[in-house]
Amino acid sequence: MTDAGRSQSLELEERQKRYLITMGIRTGCFLAFLIVPGWWKVAALLAAAVLPAFAVLLANNSDHRPPAMAHDEAEERPALPSSVVVRGSVEEDTDT
Repeated sequence: MTDAGRSQSLELEERQKRYLITMGIRTGCFLAFLIVPGWWKVAALLAAAVLPAFAVLLANNSDHRPPAMAHDEAEERPALPSSVVVRGSVEEDTDT
């Protein structure tokens, strides 16, 4: 597992989806305004007026969930300080 966040493209896709769902509900409120009687018209208009603000807030809301961490109690390793450089080399497999 990694502690890296979600990819930017996945994050953008999810925000667009939330925004489109909210705007779809807003369109439904406008259509409901044409159909419903009495004070429901006011409720539909108020919902249609307030939903864009919620849509933007939801679309810009970032993922606040902590990243999934693999935790193996049998293999506890202390963290290295940021000043430590671990040297190594990359070996490529040429069999494939």
